[in-house]
Amino acid sequence: MREIIKLGLILLLITSISAVVLGLSNNLTQGKIEEAENSVSEEARMAVLPEADKFEEENSDKIDKEVKENPNILEVYKGINDQDEVIGYAIKTASSGYGGDVEVITGISTEGTITGMNVVNHQETPGLGANATSEEFQERFSGVPATEEVEIVKTEAQSENEVQALTGATITSDAVGNSVNMARELYIENLK
Repeated sequence: MREIIKLGLILLLITSISAVVLGLSNNLTQGKIEEAENSVSEEARMAVLPEADKFEEENSDKIDKEVKENPNILEVYKGINDQDEVIGYAIKTASSGYGGDVEVITGISTEGTITGMNVVNHQETPGLGANATSEEFQERFSGVPATEEVEIVKTEAQSENEVQALTGATITSDAVGNSVNMARELYIENLK
């Protein structure tokens, strides 16, 4: 009996020390992790709205309300050119994919055209859903009108609002399409 109690106390001591070390490590690296994520998001914003010189977070009451009501809308930035004119918006949204949430930044110009799409975070299957990060797939969204719902199709796109899905990754393609449509709807209802 004493041996079991002794082993239990040793195990408790080891797990307590491990928990403290993990907690301290998390606190020390949390700032670096956030900094890296912000850097990836900034690069993605520049990629989807390349004519913008800088980005400012959109802080209107309507947008704040939309973000609070819809947890899948993660951030909304306005792209500003060198003459301080708003030229478009970069909207980060998330939708459920095959392996988890797929986070997408969609660029929409003030003229109502999708200027680009960039998958910034996912847990999709390598070689299938992970291909959503490929430049070839992401370019399929450029030039699509934001006034019409983006449709993901399995065959070659026949109209300007259709985007061909990734082969073998329909769920991921649909998740990306849902994220782009979420950004598009936010733009039409609140930013246009």
